[in-house]
Amino acid sequence: MTMALPEWFYPGPPGGWTADMLDRLPPDAPRHVELIDGSLIMMSPQTLFHLYTVELIKQSIQPPAHLEVVREMTVTLGLRQRPEPDILVVNRSATTSMKLTSFKPEDVHLVVEVVSDESRERDRTTKPIKYSNAGIKYFWRVEEEDGLPVVYTFELEPTVRAYVPTGIHHKRLQTNIGFDVDIDLTLAQRRA
Repeated sequence: MTMALPEWFYPGPPGGWTADMLDRLPPDAPRHVELIDGSLIMMSPQTLFHLYTVELIKQSIQPPAHLEVVREMTVTLGLRQRPEPDILVVNRSATTSMKLTSFKPEDVHLVVEVVSDESRERDRTTKPIKYSNAGIKYFWRVEEEDGLPVVYTFELEPTVRAYVPTGIHHKRLQTNIGFDVDIDLTLAQRRA
């Protein structure tokens, strides 16, 4: 089945899409749209694994008072870059307006991407490079293995602005990202 693109989508604005245009998409635009290299990316429907994993991680991260855990908000990395991570840990001082639609990279402490079939290449390759170039200190990529999350953790090496791996976590995620994190990854509460 072929679906026609709405008129506003194609060919797009002269000169291409920019980060600020995401706030002015028409009302019939999909709820979750991100901008990667000037291209609009429409999010596919999420799986139950994705939903449970995002909720588990969001509820399990207990940051200090100056940080806050949010989900499904964009980060404006540049004129043509505005990805939407699944989870972010941000400076609480950046959450002052209820009209906020995007964070600045300097306000982001951690980004978490839960990989889906359609986002695999972006989550493994494209986004980590963009996040590290923007100076975001911590990045986690979560993949499904036998129905359970496996978390790949990374920390920014500031001299070269590249992520270095800090661990691969099965069943339990124990790490420190400026504060301790300890998450049971077995999704046990969902199976009870």
